[in-house]
Amino acid sequence: MKINANRDDLLAPLLKVGSVVERRQTLPILANVLISTRADGLRFTATDLEVELTTSATATADDEMEFTLSARKLIDICKALPDGADLTLEVSGDKTTLRSGRGRYTMGMLPAQDYPSIEPSAASEELTLPEGVLKRLIDKTAFAMAQQDVRYYLNGLLLEITSGRVRAVATDGHRLALCDAELDTSTTTDIQVILPRKAVIELGRLLSDSDDELRLEVSNSHVRIHFGDTTFTSKLIDGRFPDYERVMPSGNTQELLADKNLLRQSLTRTSILSNEKYRGIRFRLAPGLLHLQAHNPEQDEAEEELEVDYQGDEMTVGFNVGYLLDVLGALDTDSVSMALIDSNSSTLVTPAGSNECRYVIMPMRL
Repeated sequence: MKINANRDDLLAPLLKVGSVVERRQTLPILANVLISTRADGLRFTATDLEVELTTSATATADDEMEFTLSARKLIDICKALPDGADLTLEVSGDKTTLRSGRGRYTMGMLPAQDYPSIEPSAASEELTLPEGVLKRLIDKTAFAMAQQDVRYYLNGLLLEITSGRVRAVATDGHRLALCDAELDTSTTTDIQVILPRKAVIELGRLLSDSDDELRLEVSNSHVRIHFGDTTFTSKLIDGRFPDYERVMPSGNTQELLADKNLLRQSLTRTSILSNEKYRGIRFRLAPGLLHLQAHNPEQDEAEEELEVDYQGDEMTVGFNVGYLLDVLGALDTDSVSMALIDSNSSTLVTPAGSNECRYVIMPMRL
């Protein structure tokens, strides 16, 4: 069987599925990509048993069949070929030979019938939403997900869909990110699913800011997303996400308004001399003024002052500067609002004049 293709037509979809392939696999076949020849071209599929990604590529084949090749080797060969190079794949026995120009590359195959597939149960809910909306929700919240937390339900992102609204929430127990978007689609029931960390990171990479509609299929244990010529499938985390509404600061708060870029620059400079392990930074607030201070065990110290719009009581509170910088990096407004209660209470950070995205940061003892 022979496949004729152009290097540029293969490389983009191969790179897309290649990121799903883990370098260290318990099953050798999971290091491979499944290639299916069809009348309209090729289909590439990669999986790590938690996430599965399928996409298509333009090519011509003289027969229909399935085979698997090492994803990394195939990608590296295509990367190394000249732009626009034509290539041929010849499948014979348990070997595949790639020819391009005067080059010939022979690779071993593993049986396609052994390639695992994620088969979700029948979807209980289906809906459509703009691709850019889901990407924005992920970009604004994913940084707050936990990593390898024993509370496994924190190692992912909560996607909550109700009639007229879709919401993303992530927390690692020390900070929380929440972002809302309006949704035209009405659902018969409220949907709450927890996407695992890898699925969220892959979706953030794959999705674009376009207004094209994507189709979301949700079952008890899986979610499947169709966009463009790509199908993304992921297992869901089986667990109960914490009641995030309870941690939202409320009551007698005092508001600080600051220029986002000036605050971010000051925090970045001050953080250079903060403790590398704890990243603590002290906020000292007085009417119209914010004093930043950081120090480390080497006796280094950094201080900066920043004019802000603040008319509350004098207050001193400590924060992890990395958490603050993550939030400021996610905001797309010129000004940022911080609602503070006291030195022992969480702080609510929002874009000035909007509650669409909300961020909660717990204080540190310094």
